[in-house]
Amino acid sequence: MTRKGMSDDMLYECAIIGGGPAGLSAALVLGRARRKTVVFDDDHARNRVTREAHGFLTRDGTKPSELRRLARKEIAEYPSVEFQNEKIVSIERLDRAHYELKTASGKVFRSVKILLANGLRDEQPNIPGIEHFYGTSLFSCPYCDGWELRDRPLAVIADKNVFKLAAEVYTWSRDVIVFTNGEGQLTAEERKKLNAKEIRIVDDIIARLEGENGQLQSIRLEDGTLIDRTGGFVSPLWSHPNHFADALGCERNQYGGILTDEYGRTTVWNVYAAGDVSHIVPSQLIIAAGTGSAAAIGMNGDLTNEFFDTI
Repeated sequence: MTRKGMSDDMLYECAIIGGGPAGLSAALVLGRARRKTVVFDDDHARNRVTREAHGFLTRDGTKPSELRRLARKEIAEYPSVEFQNEKIVSIERLDRAHYELKTASGKVFRSVKILLANGLRDEQPNIPGIEHFYGTSLFSCPYCDGWELRDRPLAVIADKNVFKLAAEVYTWSRDVIVFTNGEGQLTAEERKKLNAKEIRIVDDIIARLEGENGQLQSIRLEDGTLIDRTGGFVSPLWSHPNHFADALGCERNQYGGILTDEYGRTTVWNVYAAGDVSHIVPSQLIIAAGTGSAAAIGMNGDLTNEFFDTI
């Protein structure tokens, strides 16, 4: 049944929430498959503070904003895909085959299938000044930014997964100091392993980070001690940016992401997920793009099968 103010020609086959690498990759595949698709992107990407994206084949070192521009330019060649610079605030299931999406500005859209590709939200440790350095000399992923910080005196600041992050960072620099910031989330065995590699552990609370123009120079502790460091890695807390997965009834995986199969299908009919929102570990742009492509193939394949199952 068509609701007031809506018509059948406003029904999309696929609606993508999120215009990052997962959502854009899915849009490209769906556009080439001639599927009527709408992409919602309110330009709040997780990596918007990052100056360069790394590990993305043929685009290593490209600005994330440039990757998005290039992707949109390519997708524009496929007329069945449109973009809406809108924030989705609710998704309601109308029946087994249709969903209604509402935007913050009050617009209403309908779609057969939904792809959740809106990523995650990072919450940095509560350390004064950290926002001035994150994305320039402090990062969260050594696989993405370790090469640029190689052989420099680095800090690892974390209150969870401290040992794992420190061990990874040691691949790029042998001058590593671990700052637990008073949390002490290291076991005795982990401390022994780090000390064996001459990795210093500082359990004192950090008073502030010091430096200029985004470049870390030192870390000042509460007792006034100043420790020289020129970069490093932090382990931020992450959260889902909205309640869509829970509201729709999607199950979670062991990492807290949305549980999917290899083609992005969630446990809810006609709802798919891709990118960091589902594939939390490991987290890289190229991995997110790959899961977006797989989800689009799943969506298109399911639409095709449903069409031929209808007699």
